[in-house]
Amino acid sequence: MDSNKGNIFAGPARAPHRSLLHAVGVERADIGRPLIGVANSYNELIPGHIHLNSLAQQVKYGVYQAGGIPLEFNVIGVCDGIAMNHEGMNYSLVSREVIADSLEIMIKAHALDGVVLVTNCDKIVPGMVMAAARLDIPAVLVSGGPMLAGDFQGAKVSLSQVFEGLGRYINGDMTVEELEQLEECACPTCGSCAGLFTANSMSCVVEALGLSLPGDAAMPAPFSGRLILARHSGAAAVEVAKKGWGVRRFITPASVRNALVVDAALGCSTNTVLHVMAIAHEAQVELELHTFNEVADGTPNLVKLAPSGNHHMEDLHRAGGVMGVMKRLDEAGLVDGSVPTVGGVDMATQYKAAVIQDEEIIRPLDRAYRETGGLAMLFGNLAAKGAVVKESAVLSEMLVHRGPALVYDDEPTLMAAIEAGKVKPGSVVVIRYVGPKGAPGMPEMLTPTSAIAGAGLGDSVALITDGRFSGASRGASIGHVAPEAYEGGTIALVEDGDIISIDIPNRTLTLEVPEEELTRRRTAWQRPAREYSGVLRRYVAFVSGADTGAVLSSEASAS
Repeated sequence: MDSNKGNIFAGPARAPHRSLLHAVGVERADIGRPLIGVANSYNELIPGHIHLNSLAQQVKYGVYQAGGIPLEFNVIGVCDGIAMNHEGMNYSLVSREVIADSLEIMIKAHALDGVVLVTNCDKIVPGMVMAAARLDIPAVLVSGGPMLAGDFQGAKVSLSQVFEGLGRYINGDMTVEELEQLEECACPTCGSCAGLFTANSMSCVVEALGLSLPGDAAMPAPFSGRLILARHSGAAAVEVAKKGWGVRRFITPASVRNALVVDAALGCSTNTVLHVMAIAHEAQVELELHTFNEVADGTPNLVKLAPSGNHHMEDLHRAGGVMGVMKRLDEAGLVDGSVPTVGGVDMATQYKAAVIQDEEIIRPLDRAYRETGGLAMLFGNLAAKGAVVKESAVLSEMLVHRGPALVYDDEPTLMAAIEAGKVKPGSVVVIRYVGPKGAPGMPEMLTPTSAIAGAGLGDSVALITDGRFSGASRGASIGHVAPEAYEGGTIALVEDGDIISIDIPNRTLTLEVPEEELTRRRTAWQRPAREYSGVLRRYVAFVSGADTGAVLSSEASAS
């Protein structure tokens, strides 16, 4: 790609630009060095971001040592856990687009030659990568890393146990004193929450794409090695910028497929479907939901981390990390080692150097947890454009389920029903009008899924929604139903007592209502009146469906 530094430094016409850069500490001797933005999402609200200033400092050391000029700026971030179960969750997915747009503005306005993405957590990682892919600018990502797991009554725990503790408390299986003790020890350090939830899932995906250095996804946040990794990432960004290697050199059909294979082997969050689709869209790489099924069908599930298992990200790091997983997958010929990485070598060079230290964490191919990968896309008359479930987190007895619908148009009503004991075993709970347009912002349903699990209903109740699930959710939780209810999708026509059939192995989701009855209901259906202002109003006007990654379209929707 063309370098931008001439736009800032070259010739008498740029004297005002050089004068302003002089005011921020850039001297005449720096002319010719690449300008490297350090996009830092530090804030004091998110545990995964509270320590990012120390990493950004190391990144800047690395940039300068490698011959670049580091120029830091800040980026917003939303903590999904804090935003959960109130109106704040309407803004979570929306923030991904705002982050991408803000990086585009900062990078283009200041003619940066490259950028280091100092980031962590659910929407911030994909939002930053989307911007870099959109601009095709040289970029390296360094994450804040996962927090360490906590200890509660002799067992390792993370945030998901706190949400499930609420269900146990409601069910009378936990005292308020025990719940308070749990909440105080579940998040013991800085970093993204300790399980393979969305934040850590996306860091794994980015490392598999080759956009971060080996070890970035799994090394715990408190480890000093992360400071060294950050410094090396800064240096790598300068080398990538000098060579003019934009992000689209690394985000290709082959690398995206590698990322999907790693996603399947790890059993990552369902939210990776939204984010990988959105990243591919920005990189102009064609990707369809059916590809996720194709990849998962041929990829063994080799790792089980919380919420699907009892291990955490610190265990994956100790066992060999993402590179160890890719090394194992290479044994079956499932990854393409020829793809380039921001480290300057091909992917095979990176993962062949990995050492698998624990075969109970990264299992051999002949002892995989499952023969197929973690995520499944379901299709049928209830989800003509698809729905998503984390198959690896579903109990075997719930992989095929058929039961009567209990329909709720919002999350608080469902929570009240759970607390009142109205959700009975065998039911299929439906939460609708919570899709990208309907909520808006496609809120996560961690509170109800955790309450269902905590109430002892995880082996008998399924939940279907046009909203999303946290990476911490588990069980027969089927989300991203498209078309969404607000757009008149079939999920808007479901009534209490309708029989819904779920067949995850055969990838189907069926509403057992005659087509003539559905036609009658569709004729009578009316879109609920919604009024929004500010960013939510703009988002509703432009956001696309979950099946395309909930990206913003170029034209406002008629709805």
